[in-house]
Amino acid sequence: MTVKDLFLNTPISKTIKVQGWVKTFRANRFISLNDGSTFQSIQCVVDFENTDNEILNNINSGASIEISGTLVESQGKGQKIEIKVKKIQILGKCDPEDYPIQPKKHSLEFLRENAHLRVRTNTFSSIFRIRSSISYAIHKYFKESGFVYVNTPIITGSDAEGAGEMFKVTTLEINNAELDNSNKIDYSKDFFGKETNLTVSGQLEAESMAMGLGNVYTFGPTFRAENSNTSRHLAEFWMVEPEMAFCDLDDNMNLAEDFIKKVLKYVIIDCNEDLIFLNERLINEDKTKPLKDRNELNLIERLNFVVNNDFVRINYTEAFDILRKSKPNKKKKFKYPINEWGVDLQSEHERFLVEKHFKKPVIIYDYPAKIKAFYMRMNEDGKTVRAMDILFPGIGEIVGGSQREERLDVLKERISELNIDEKELWWYLDLRKYGSVKHSGFGLGLERLILFATGMSNIRDVVPFPRTPKNAEF
Repeated sequence: MTVKDLFLNTPISKTIKVQGWVKTFRANRFISLNDGSTFQSIQCVVDFENTDNEILNNINSGASIEISGTLVESQGKGQKIEIKVKKIQILGKCDPEDYPIQPKKHSLEFLRENAHLRVRTNTFSSIFRIRSSISYAIHKYFKESGFVYVNTPIITGSDAEGAGEMFKVTTLEINNAELDNSNKIDYSKDFFGKETNLTVSGQLEAESMAMGLGNVYTFGPTFRAENSNTSRHLAEFWMVEPEMAFCDLDDNMNLAEDFIKKVLKYVIIDCNEDLIFLNERLINEDKTKPLKDRNELNLIERLNFVVNNDFVRINYTEAFDILRKSKPNKKKKFKYPINEWGVDLQSEHERFLVEKHFKKPVIIYDYPAKIKAFYMRMNEDGKTVRAMDILFPGIGEIVGGSQREERLDVLKERISELNIDEKELWWYLDLRKYGSVKHSGFGLGLERLILFATGMSNIRDVVPFPRTPKNAEF
């Protein structure tokens, strides 16, 4: 049986067998055993006088064991049940002198250096159960909403975002690659016969699938070679990207808001114990900070803050005016001052709008065209596009999306303005030639949502094996 099953529905006096890893072993008598199925560990009481000394000597933190015994009411405080041990089998020994994850508090940095073992701690086992629950809830939401799950390429010949920060995919020997007439690497000799990269987004291909299937979503790994070593950036991350045919920006905002609320509502119920533990962790962490740096809401309050509030919707110009007139801007407290219309909003501005001004999640729409991607639908003013970002407390932007440009002439003009090679997007332009319709979509970074749902402050702590500049361990 799993430890989770024991706590859910196992009757007292039942003979059971469990397997797991030793968290602690006290007084040669009390084993705290966990198998990863739940936050809780089960206490196992050993009859040490009738247990082989060799077995007792090998019960250390980190060792894997199998225990047979009887489930009884606990004699101590902390839990209702425990196992009266009849038999112990050592499955895998663990050297207590060498094992990094000792039963004590470890820094997050230390645990990142031991990412292959950190899931044995309460904090990280909770985080990764929540990650699993969120992933399931995402698929569940789209399935129940009539979306078709599609798989878009990981290797691509186009840069969907136009940022150019992509990882090259090649079989050429870089030091000995043949050059073409322009003295550049001749990619015609490469595996795909052209320059290819790891994808930064499945959006463009998802649009293609939506033009025959209606509502689709892709959910998979994406990659960005941005040399940014911050607590908010990863080189490899997972994206959820729905695309909806016949939908405008309002439909897009409605779906995104409903989607986020339903996913978080599911996790609040499914991962209640893990969230209670992480909430306590965050409260205790806050006590060590100066008052000005403490969170106004604890973790569970923050989740309910999103689930129970209607998101405020304002256009970029309204947001710009609020920020320009705000006290932090007038007193030059912002790192990036808000002076001229058209500036890209930074995390400090987004969090001010959510946490200080509206005290609700915020959706900003109709952004200046010059700071957004080529595929976003141009508004009639010729200055703004039908883009939208959803902003959360503590995070800033968590969703970015838009109504896509369905007019061939306008899209071609935009591509030309940005000096994008039209030949690379011939198939994307075809979608505007053969039965084009209005359509919309958005992207949500899975790790950012998990960051919000767990209260962690560093994105490297919500992915099992983080990929960041100068770091590709494990």
